[in-house]
Amino acid sequence: MDYALLARQAQALVADEPDPLANLANFAALAFAEIPGINWAGFYFAHPDGALVLGPFGGKPACTRLPSGRGVCGAAAVSGTTVIVDDVDAFGDHIVCDSASQSEIVVPILRDGTTIAVFDIDAPRKSRFTEEDRIGIERLVATIASSAIQLAEALSTPSESINAVTSSNGSGIDR
Repeated sequence: MDYALLARQAQALVADEPDPLANLANFAALAFAEIPGINWAGFYFAHPDGALVLGPFGGKPACTRLPSGRGVCGAAAVSGTTVIVDDVDAFGDHIVCDSASQSEIVVPILRDGTTIAVFDIDAPRKSRFTEEDRIGIERLVATIASSAIQLAEALSTPSESINAVTSSNGSGIDR
């Protein structure tokens, strides 16, 4: 896998778009489409209650909220380091979102030493991820980290525009 080429493609894909959500969605779609032998790729964002909450992804529907510090994603979030699991069935605290997943790599995204998100990739075969994959995927995720930080900051700050939309009685969907 040519991760350097994929990183350049990711940079070009998001270069002219200022919206972090759009950039993260395209990044997840690109990773899912281009990294061979995987069945899921996406983001989870740290919530103030400690849980990790689903963000943009490619693949089957996923677990929406992962309890604080639990699973492979929680292990990466707590340690602040990339975690590779060759056999998810042997990982005592694995959270099953898709029973087809057999191995996993999770790269944390940090701001000032604190995990604000993780990028998670699952594969339907054991031992899918090598040291070369770890290095390549970490470099790939580094190309989008600023968008993840922007989105995390936006999610943690109440927005008048979001409040206006959710309380609107005008056009659109009114709850």
